[in-house]
Amino acid sequence: MSDVLHRVRMTVNARAATIAVEARRTLAEALREDLGLTGTHLGCEHGVCGACTVLMDGAPVRACLVLAVQAEGAAIRTVEGLAAPDGTLHPLQQAFADHHALQCGYCTPGFLMLAMAMLEENPAMEEAEMVERLSSNLCRCTGYAGILAAVRSVMRR
Repeated sequence: MSDVLHRVRMTVNARAATIAVEARRTLAEALREDLGLTGTHLGCEHGVCGACTVLMDGAPVRACLVLAVQAEGAAIRTVEGLAAPDGTLHPLQQAFADHHALQCGYCTPGFLMLAMAMLEENPAMEEAEMVERLSSNLCRCTGYAGILAAVRSVMRR
């Protein structure tokens, strides 16, 4: 017996996308496997680490906890949607490179998307709030200093 497939229409990185998925397929799996957007990383698959963070209608979500069918009609933005079409890095991506905010890089896409949402919501965020919000994602390599410095530098622009 085959599983029922559900048609899901969404906008991903400003492009229309339609996929057919089983009801149990997560948004992270759909982005990676159905749309080939492998920048969304799967870490813990329990919503704890934040490696799979994407923006859904402008809000950061853990793509491992969102079912693809829940994204019907939504605007999804992944790390692949940050750079300009010519490949020029987004200022936030450049700041991560400039401030050594990435080491192994596994958590980087999730941090970039979380920081992007924060900057779009409030580019003049207080330091304590920035630190608290970024602490919701986990990094085992950088010690967060570079990540905080990178986001701080973009906030100052």
